[in-house]
Amino acid sequence: MKKTMFAVALTAMLALTGSAGAQNFPDRPVTMIIPFAAGGPQDTIGRIIAQRMTELLGQTVVIENVGGAGGMTGSKRVADAKPDGYTFVLGSVGTHAQNQTLYKHPLYNVVTDFTPVAFLAETPIAIITRPDLPVNNLKEFVAYAKANQDKMQFGSAGAGSATHLACVVLNSAMGTKLVHVPYKGTGPAMQDLIGGRIDFLCDIIASGKAQIDGGKVKGIAIMTKDRSPVLPNLATTGEQGLDVQAYTWSSLFLPKGAPADVVKKLNAAAIGAIETPSVQERLKGLGATAAKKDQQSPEWLGKFVASEVKKWEAPIKASGVQSD
Repeated sequence: MKKTMFAVALTAMLALTGSAGAQNFPDRPVTMIIPFAAGGPQDTIGRIIAQRMTELLGQTVVIENVGGAGGMTGSKRVADAKPDGYTFVLGSVGTHAQNQTLYKHPLYNVVTDFTPVAFLAETPIAIITRPDLPVNNLKEFVAYAKANQDKMQFGSAGAGSATHLACVVLNSAMGTKLVHVPYKGTGPAMQDLIGGRIDFLCDIIASGKAQIDGGKVKGIAIMTKDRSPVLPNLATTGEQGLDVQAYTWSSLFLPKGAPADVVKKLNAAAIGAIETPSVQERLKGLGATAAKKDQQSPEWLGKFVASEVKKWEAPIKASGVQSD
């Protein structure tokens, strides 16, 4: 009887301690893992959000770039971290949906190994080429790709990333087999594209827009149903006769088992950030669309991720591309 009472008392004490810890959260800096190299589109979006979250949380949101394995290396670090709220990851369609089918043995299960926190924004992907590639529209691009399959190369933010999978479905739609050159983030891939060392990227317009506007690369098509308001003159793939679409999104995830109070506080700070007018303007300038009201809860994000895994399963399998 005494042992039972002691156990009950101990359980109650631990519950109170945990609750108090959650109420005081955060009492020190928190870390946002961005699973790609600095300078890429996810990094840009993450830093914009982190700056405002720092103000709202009253603690610094430290950015740590951990690239590799198409974003799985950094994401895996968070999946294995202590679920106390002090380490979370900025996930994308590549890291938290597509890789579940792309890899035979992914490093984690996106549904069971993470706690959804907040959906932040969605960003379309554009086909962009090196400045001297002799094409000016999608029809010319497809013809050139078919005629130069033995030497044409495309870059990405890493195998399994959203930028990689966008080009995978593009290749499948074109009926081509082009060489993939993976990088540790879109930043270094973009530098090689500008330098003419690779031929094209399927790039998130958050980073590609500035290079297109500056004439350092060529914009060929936007891979969405509708044109982007930040690149209104860039025609969609559909408008140019090719039925293929690709996009990415940015969301926050904690390790599985994160306390509900902590999730609530991080969600409030993240949503507060994307609802800040200055943040919305910066996201809009990158071509990103902030989460709508009905997309802002952790519950919505959990269901969305599961649906995205299923959504990308068919085109990835149809492409025949799969990694160990």
